[in-house]
Amino acid sequence: MPPKKAVKEEKLLLGRPSNNLKIGIVGLPNVGKSTFFNAITKSAVAAENYPFCTIDPEESRVAVPDPRFDWLCNLYKPASKVPAYLTVIDIAGLVKGASSGAGLGNNFLSHIRSVDAIYHVVRAFPEEDVVHVEGEINPVRDLEIIHNELRLKDEEFLTKKVDELSKVTSRSGKGGTAADKAKKEELDIIQKVLNFVQNDNKDVRMGDLLIPLCSALEHRVSILPTKEEKEELLKSLGTNSALPNIIVSGYKILQLIYFFTCGPDEVRAWTIRKSTKGPQAAGKGFILAEVMKYEDLKELESENAVKAGGKYLQKGKEYVVEDGDIIYFRSGLANKK
Repeated sequence: MPPKKAVKEEKLLLGRPSNNLKIGIVGLPNVGKSTFFNAITKSAVAAENYPFCTIDPEESRVAVPDPRFDWLCNLYKPASKVPAYLTVIDIAGLVKGASSGAGLGNNFLSHIRSVDAIYHVVRAFPEEDVVHVEGEINPVRDLEIIHNELRLKDEEFLTKKVDELSKVTSRSGKGGTAADKAKKEELDIIQKVLNFVQNDNKDVRMGDLLIPLCSALEHRVSILPTKEEKEELLKSLGTNSALPNIIVSGYKILQLIYFFTCGPDEVRAWTIRKSTKGPQAAGKGFILAEVMKYEDLKELESENAVKAGGKYLQKGKEYVVEDGDIIYFRSGLANKK
């Protein structure tokens, strides 16, 4: 017998089941969070040399850079261009002991609960005029402080949840309704998560990606009025902007992708979660999806050529949208996407 084909294991999508996900900027006070926020969002929030300059979160949307979108706009020359966006939030600085109320404590931790992923900014610049809340520059220590405070707050939340569910399940006894059994299953799952959080000696590695960034330079570049001036400054310094990579990495860590709809009226990138099927991407009234791969359109240079080449595909309800697909949805409703 031939060997069985390996089954590709699909990763679970964690977090809120939404396409409108947010990423927050966190770190100790005075590490450059607001300067980074200003640079990445082209905003002008206060960035001062004292702790907790930021108190209330600032929110902005950032266009996700993608040469595919630019190429499609050049091909279709639409009246309207709508790229994909990443929602970024600047959150107040966190200090050691925040999980117990130090600094802005609970306010900070309630703000971070509203985001789905984080950019963790760690200070490495030795600027004597900019105070450091811990007295000296030590990026590894700063990383561990933030990580530990978040872990402790997770532990507090999970402990309360376990206590609540334990009381409910103890009242229902060994029998109970289907709802009672569901609560018991929920308790078992949350207890395992709590055990993992409490055992910080078996922690996961700190992260997937470390991107060196000079926030001051990025902000200086971002406020220049023209693209040519920005490119000239970066060229004179022999460097490139790190922001496009940071934006795309944030988008990916949220497990977001996008597909395109294209025509003379509009080229638009539509944000969805990975593994989204056609009916969910289309909304109500889905009948079928007519799909082109971006690579095929770029190679053949027109929709007619894609059709003539047999690469203009019709997909049904089980169609899983892939990043960069160009789609026309046939709908039973009057308005079509």
